[in-house]
Amino acid sequence: MYYNWKEKTDTDELRIVCNLIKNGELVIFPTETVYGIGANALDEVAVGKIFIAKGRPSDNPLIVHLADKRKIEEIAQNITEMEQKLIDEFMPGPFTIILERKPIIPDIVTAGLDTVAIRIPENVIARGIITFSGLPIAAPSANISGKPSGTNIEDIKKELEGKVSAIVDGGRSSIGLESTVVKVIDEVPVILRPGAITPEDIERAVGKVRIDRNVFMPIEYNQVVESPGMKYRHYAPNTKCKLVYCNSDEGQIFLMRKLVKEYKGNVVVIGFKEHEERILVSQGRYISMGSKNNFEEIAQNVYTALRKADSMDSDLILIEGIERYGIGTAIMNRLLRTCEYDYIEVVE
Repeated sequence: MYYNWKEKTDTDELRIVCNLIKNGELVIFPTETVYGIGANALDEVAVGKIFIAKGRPSDNPLIVHLADKRKIEEIAQNITEMEQKLIDEFMPGPFTIILERKPIIPDIVTAGLDTVAIRIPENVIARGIITFSGLPIAAPSANISGKPSGTNIEDIKKELEGKVSAIVDGGRSSIGLESTVVKVIDEVPVILRPGAITPEDIERAVGKVRIDRNVFMPIEYNQVVESPGMKYRHYAPNTKCKLVYCNSDEGQIFLMRKLVKEYKGNVVVIGFKEHEERILVSQGRYISMGSKNNFEEIAQNVYTALRKADSMDSDLILIEGIERYGIGTAIMNRLLRTCEYDYIEVVE
């Protein structure tokens, strides 16, 4: 079933969707970050359907979505002072915190860990579904595992239709990147996955922050992870991708032109709209992800750009990188994973 709630939420349809969740079915729904594919987090069988639908490895933990901060203590325990500060500052919003779990959360949700990832979305539709179902909802991004996440229904409907009981269309995601995931270690917030809540935001709020070393480097496949988006190939089209970054604008354009000219196969470029006329690629094979100075616009567009590039029958997708500052930290984390760390960086 497909429900269009772009303009308003239909209360009768909301009741149907919530009953599907209660009955152990899967529902695709919007959040401010990306679309999620959700099930009752307390139902082990229902959660198992998520892994089957996505083709997701079972050792990749899920995020549990709640509608209210008061619900956190129903599924987590021993919350520290620093953890509570982060909850108070950033929830609801594009922020996930890893806490010690209570036994009510099944092992399948947490990949057998004694921690659980918790988020309270800001999106009205998501909050409504969680509230009126009366249940915590486990929900990873709505996409086939490893592929770019979905920021609008058009990007993901074809690959997931028939694998879920309902699809709720709430329009384009306002942020376009998955939530920031944080675990407090020795009273220091550690970012396991960057997002729209930036390192600078966290430092301003609580005075300290650290970025996990694996945010910008590959992780061992036998290493246990507590956050989605760390371990496996993520955010990636089928086409081979290469990421290019230079801290000089002219240097960036020179590198991209050189790589386009030297490559023997068909190339698609994902780059900034200001560079479209200067990076000499075949007509129609340049995809703009937005202005080079508008990181929020790039975040909104990057997954759709990757999916479009993948549909263009090319041998290589060349992608322009950006500065690792603000939400640029999250964008570069996603693009490095997209390219499986095939990355050129030049500092002039």
